[in-house]
Amino acid sequence: MEVTRTFDLLEKLVKEYPKDDILSRKSGGKWIKYSSQSYYDHSHILAYAFLALGYEKNDKVITITPNRPEWNFADMGLMLAGMVHVPVYTTLSNDDYLHIFKHSDARAVILGGDSLVKKLAPIIAQAERTIDIITIDPVEGYKSISELYILGRENEEKFKSVIEKNKAELSENEVATIIYTSGTTGTPKGVMLTHRNLVFNFIGTAVQQIRDHRHKMLSFLPLCHIYERGMNYDYQYMGISIYYAESLSTIASDLADCKADGFCAVPRVLEMMFNKLESAGKDLTGIKKVIYKWAFSIACKFDYTKNGILYKMQYAIADKLVYSKWREKLGGKEMLIVSGGSAIQAKIIRLFTAAKMYIFEGYGMTEASPVIAVNNPKEMIIKIGTVGKAMEGTEMMIAPDGEILTRGPHVMLGYYKDPEYTKEVIDSDGWLHTGDIGVMVDKIFLKITDRKKEIFKLSAGKYVAPQVIENMLKESSYIENCMVVGENQKFASALIIPDINKLHFWAAKHKIHYTDNDNLVTNPDVVKKIYKEIDKVNSKLAAHEQVKRAKIILDEWTPLNDMLSQTLKLKRNKIKAKYSETIADIYKNEA
Repeated sequence: MEVTRTFDLLEKLVKEYPKDDILSRKSGGKWIKYSSQSYYDHSHILAYAFLALGYEKNDKVITITPNRPEWNFADMGLMLAGMVHVPVYTTLSNDDYLHIFKHSDARAVILGGDSLVKKLAPIIAQAERTIDIITIDPVEGYKSISELYILGRENEEKFKSVIEKNKAELSENEVATIIYTSGTTGTPKGVMLTHRNLVFNFIGTAVQQIRDHRHKMLSFLPLCHIYERGMNYDYQYMGISIYYAESLSTIASDLADCKADGFCAVPRVLEMMFNKLESAGKDLTGIKKVIYKWAFSIACKFDYTKNGILYKMQYAIADKLVYSKWREKLGGKEMLIVSGGSAIQAKIIRLFTAAKMYIFEGYGMTEASPVIAVNNPKEMIIKIGTVGKAMEGTEMMIAPDGEILTRGPHVMLGYYKDPEYTKEVIDSDGWLHTGDIGVMVDKIFLKITDRKKEIFKLSAGKYVAPQVIENMLKESSYIENCMVVGENQKFASALIIPDINKLHFWAAKHKIHYTDNDNLVTNPDVVKKIYKEIDKVNSKLAAHEQVKRAKIILDEWTPLNDMLSQTLKLKRNKIKAKYSETIADIYKNEA
């Protein structure tokens, strides 16, 4: 059947994919499953309940909860009622929460449970207007979603005709959701996406799917982010079962337990999985260690174009001895993995893909709902190291200054209550200015090189694109994270967060003695090792791009300490502010 509004997925699922596990979540070690019909019923009952509470068309309702089927019930229920869903992360700062509560004009906030209520109820109270609090898990003193189910059933006859009229008449051009961008700078802005934006995008990715109703996918990235949400719609359009991981720490066991056929990820998650696979080889001895190291190197050289007889023979042996064992630990299936959010190292794509856990990299942004380009597994239009081909039915071009522009049905309606900034981002010809710099490869594939606003100029007038250098530095297993600095300075430098466990292993191997981690990272031999890793990258860079100095920092950069965005991108201004003295120390003798 035709899908033109997001809630049309419910009818499609019931008619075409009547499954008993279209949505599942893990609780207490067991999967709680919901059928296609149950999904349909829960969503409609909540739609009746929202109207019974006095909410009206175009009213905004915020949801803040970890991934679970109830998020989907609320999502569809709100849109069936003609309302606007405003999904929000569970890990924002208090200031960002207060801004969203005020700016969104929300009538209600749906919270996951007790811990979120304790954290957010005092902030909601500061919004200077009445905002209802509804909980998914029962919390004393607050209306729960189970009470809404009762209310919805009681009011079904009263509001069923309203919902049916919405299903018949609601325009695809109506605003379906407002998503506040996590961003790396400034105050979160509300991106208005219509039903048409969302539907065009998820059908565009679904037609490239190599998974169907016979398969299941694990979901663990936050549903409040348009990337995971869009892929969840993609799965539903194809009748693919969605299993929500219990937590980020249980991804591997949940993959194995539900025998998933794939998942979506951001590069940081895949980097951690890569590092674990690499470290596993270090614990082996003798011939097993030799074989593991050999197979690992074969995987890191994988390419779809490698079809020589020798490589095929080596690959077959490596798969039997090593790669198949990796798959067994994750459920034994060949997997489809979609990577987005930021650039991923090519060696990670090669390794996982060699192990038949095929990574396909894509590119987008919330304002494009979200996909702009993606590698196409169905038609094998793929090039490792690029983010693929522009979405079918859209336009994309590279501006004279290198910025990526896109135009089409995927481009947002605009920023909520901010028409002036909307005009800055979407020009008079309808082109969305992404702020990303890119180049075309083979005239088909898009390669992202940096963020326009992140490129800086050295004092000599030469430009440095930090993201490119940072991605190269992070290819070293000794570098956990890093940020390249040097604006208006004579040369580029870097703040380095080391992989401390890797340094422990290296220090033990080289009989380096230390009292604590601070003593370890200041050891001359360790510092020399880090610089050796930096020099490997410098050898591939132009002279003005090379990292001349570095400061090793014993710290962690996460969304919780505001050093990273919710999609794990560097918050450069925050990092520069925190380490201003460190950066000044790097350049103190260069005035």
